[in-house]
Amino acid sequence: MTQENAPSPAYTMGYSPEFLQLLDRRNAAIHAAHLLPHLEPGMRVLDFGCGPGTITVGLAQAVHTGEVHGVDMEDSQIELARAAASAGGHQNATFHVGNVYDLTFEDNYFDVAHCHAVLMHVGYTQRALSEIRRVLKPGGIIASREMIAASSFSEPMGETTHEAWATFIKLLEANGGHPEMGKELKSHLLNAGFVNISATGSFDYFSSAADIAFLHAFICDWFFMPRVIEAATQLGLATQEQFDRWRLEMDRWKDEPGAVGGLAFGEAIGRKPI
Repeated sequence: MTQENAPSPAYTMGYSPEFLQLLDRRNAAIHAAHLLPHLEPGMRVLDFGCGPGTITVGLAQAVHTGEVHGVDMEDSQIELARAAASAGGHQNATFHVGNVYDLTFEDNYFDVAHCHAVLMHVGYTQRALSEIRRVLKPGGIIASREMIAASSFSEPMGETTHEAWATFIKLLEANGGHPEMGKELKSHLLNAGFVNISATGSFDYFSSAADIAFLHAFICDWFFMPRVIEAATQLGLATQEQFDRWRLEMDRWKDEPGAVGGLAFGEAIGRKPI
């Protein structure tokens, strides 16, 4: 399959200003902490679905003087990643517009392949993992951190906030995504032929006033944007009246002194057989 006719993963979240801020908050020290102990200087690393490169540059620092290649299907994200690498002096990080279903790298090229919140948006999981396995060296590492939507939360909950979370999950599924990928990772990696798999979990936790304000803005900007509401209503997942109520509950949540929020993630590391 060539890049011209390879299917493209459908990205449910879009690239709103608030979502770009969420990506900017990500870094290797926190969001690839499960992988960092396995990295060594001189390694060759693939960061697929790299977004604006905020995790990628941390990986580049960890394997210096090795090389890191970030791949994303969005030109705009690659431009941001290149700017981030240049600003940080990460000359060993290179970025490419590409498709995880049809990578341009040769077989057995990488020591490590990493992704964060990518497989949850990829419709054909095994096709993607097969391509990752192809470009990994025998004994090479795959590492992924993916959302567990059913374990994510905002607290205290409004009377119908649980319905909003359920609708978010159904929207991801309707777009071909896998909102519970974080707890399915081990099985997917086993089915793709990876071995020696270890699985862990962690939260992105929001509790400070600044965190709550950010999470509120992020949820409201994406979940309550007109195109999302239109999609949900057309699919019969919710009504405009429900969205109006959920927005009021989110606004009240933001002003609660005890407000907290958490995005749950499952992590898994496996190896390509030798």
